Order: sequence, then C-alpha cells, then structure tokens
Amino acid sequence: MALIRTSSPHLHKASSTSDVMRLVALATLPGLAAMTFFFGWGTLINVIWAVLLAVLFEAAIIKLRKRPLGFYLKDYSAVVTALLLGLALPPFAPWWVTLVGVFVAIVIAKHLYGGLGQNPFNPAMVAYALLLVSFPVQMTSWTMPFVMIEGGESWNVLGFADTLSLIFGSLDQTLIDSYSGATPLDAMRHRGGQTTEEVWSSVPVLANGIGAWHAVSAAYLMGGIFLFYRKVFTLHTPASILITLGVVASLFYLLDPYSYADPFFHLTAGATMLGAFFIATDPVTSATSNKGKIIFGIGIGLLIFIIRDWGGYPDAVAFAVLLMNLAAPFIDQYTQPRSYGHARAKRGMKGGA
Repeated sequence: MALIRTSSPHLHKASSTSDVMRLVALATLPGLAAMTFFFGWGTLINVIWAVLLAVLFEAAIIKLRKRPLGFYLKDYSAVVTALLLGLALPPFAPWWVTLVGVFVAIVIAKHLYGGLGQNPFNPAMVAYALLLVSFPVQMTSWTMPFVMIEGGESWNVLGFADTLSLIFGSLDQTLIDSYSGATPLDAMRHRGGQTTEEVWSSVPVLANGIGAWHAVSAAYLMGGIFLFYRKVFTLHTPASILITLGVVASLFYLLDPYSYADPFFHLTAGATMLGAFFIATDPVTSATSNKGKIIFGIGIGLLIFIIRDWGGYPDAVAFAVLLMNLAAPFIDQYTQPRSYGHARAKRGMKGGA
C-alpha cells in the first residue's frame, strides 16, 4: 500500500511583543505572591503604583512624540518595566521613590533613546541603580519577614490600609522601625570582622529569616522555568549566570569558608534569580548570539560576586547587568555566527564598514 507523502503548512502565529510581555508579567506572579506573603502588602502596593505611573508616563511621552497611543500602550513593555522595578524596591519604599524610579525608567532610560528596541540599558535596572545611589536610606530599609517574629505573626503587624498609609506618608515611619532591618546580603557584607559562621549565628535575619529569601528565589526560579518552557528565552544567559556565580562562590568558599559565604547563599539570598531569568534575558539589551549570551551571562555572574564581596553595594545584580549591557554590542561583534553559504563567520569591527 502506497503512502501519500504530502507536506502540511504547520504555520504558527509569531509571538508578538505584547504576547511575550504578558507571559513575563504572568511569570512574575509567584515571586510577587511570595514577597507579599513574607514581607507584607508593601510590594503589591509598590507594583500597582509603579504600573499606574508607567502607563501615565508612557502615554504622555507617546503623545509628545505624536505616535499612535493605543498601538504602543498595547505592547505592555511599560507595564513589565514597572513591574520589575516594583519587585526590586523595598516594601516600605515611599511613594515618591517609586515615582522618581518609574520616571527615570520610562522617560529617560527608554524613550530618550528612541523607545522600545532602541534602549542600550535595561530601563528597570537604570532606575534601580539611580535610586540606590541617590536614596540609600529609603532603598535599604527592608521589613523583616514574618518567620522572624515569635508566633509567626509579623505579617499582621501592618495591614493593607496601614501599609498604604505608610508608603504615602500619613503613617509615622518610626512606628515600624522595630520591624525593619538589613537584608541577608547586607548582614553578610557588613559583618564587622566576624567570621561567616559567627554572622550566621548572631544576626537574626540569617539565623531565623533567611528562609523567606530562599522561598522568594524559588518562586522566581519557577517563573523562569515557565518562561523557558514557553520559549520566551533560551537558557544560555541564565544558566551561565547561575553556573558562573556558583562556581566562583564555591572556589572562594572552599579556600576560605570563614570569610566567604557558600554558593547557595549567593544564589538564593538576593535578587540573583530575578536578575538571571527576568532582567538579564531582556532581548533588547543583552547579547544576541548563543555564544554571546554565554559570555554575557558569565560576565554578569563574575561581576555579581566581585561587587558583592569587594564592592560597596551588597546586591550587585543591577550594576552587573548594566555593565554587561554596555559590553553587549562589543560581544555581538565578535560572536556572530557563520552565515549560510560562507566559510567563516564575519566577526569584529572592520575599518570603513
């Protein structure tokens, strides 16, 4: 019996920018839920406020540029930028900190360079870095996770209304000072001559509260796996970030466990998972070839460890990503794949080109 061999079109609709952005926003929900559960309503309020501001700023700039408003707003890029910035902010960040950050992200880091697809730096990380440098007190005042409070009830200390009042300035900040403190990376970075073991046993946030950060990192990891499953990105960049950071942290920890934290701490105690899966994978500001993505990720992993251990800022994800954003065009020039029909790849900068 002869089989009829025919081909089918098997056509699939290409993913639009709005489709990808909606998937990214959906993938952040586990992390948002975990942060709200462990740190209170502040993160959720920050995200909602940031998204509202981003849409308003985006609409205003689009109008000034005389572009079609509906077309550009429907790509959801402003929403995702605001969402990522809101997740990176401390839960008690004042309303004006978020306003300044969103303005910088949307107006300066995005539209000043020509809008989506033209910006050389990740807008959310530009805003976060500027806020961290300009307002260090507000950007390092983190609420302690509920697991640290006796009876496990700290998440009830400030309800939604009180948190809203605190963020928008009608509640006295001193009322919740007893529930604020350093993050695990802050505690490890500024340990005042103590060994790593002594810090773990003496600092409450490491002795009792580190599990909250582990859970949040696991939630972002779940979101990253979902995006990989939906083919939003390849694993070249996030895998190279995590492997590089893990390997380098392991080497230093094995050489001197009294002075350096273990690799699991580096991978789960800060914004590593958020940065690896949601920030560094931005297709506009990262390297494009597979080999380039690996180099890009290795650079971020190395810079995270270097800045965390010897720099002035405990969580170095934003600075590491921005520095590698600067290097991404150069990486692309030297990692171009071979074009079909050519014997070798065209790489490097050619004079007169």
